[in-house]
Amino acid sequence: MSEDRKRPPEGAAPQRVVKRGVVAVARREGRFLAIRRGRTVAAGGRVCFPGGHIEPGEEEHAAVVRECREELAAAVTAGVCVWRSVTSWGTALAWWTVALDEAAELVPHPVEVEEILWLTEAELFAEPTLLEGNREFLAAVREGRVRL
Repeated sequence: MSEDRKRPPEGAAPQRVVKRGVVAVARREGRFLAIRRGRTVAAGGRVCFPGGHIEPGEEEHAAVVRECREELAAAVTAGVCVWRSVTSWGTALAWWTVALDEAAELVPHPVEVEEILWLTEAELFAEPTLLEGNREFLAAVREGRVRL
């Protein structure tokens, strides 16, 4: 990954990292696993990839496995970190591929996840409630800056 992609635009205030998080990138038959966030959590009702914060002392690969278990009751295997970004509110995100058992039945967390979705790249781009950082990730995939 290029260091330039992590820098703020020319003239913008630098982003200060205040916490760390992980994002799970799972694909099945050309579709990405996404969720609609629960209405009572931050960014409620918005569509995004599963993920969340990294606990103190926790490694990224362990955090992405834990977050998938918590949000989706899914047992996943962490793959590789394919991208890094920093949100406008200062969360440094590590985007990890994850392998999900084909037979796995996903169960949404009753508070954190309103809906589980399997969407194509085009469907995600067309989703008006998609979180902006997720749109930036998908653009990087489209442009070949991220290889999955």
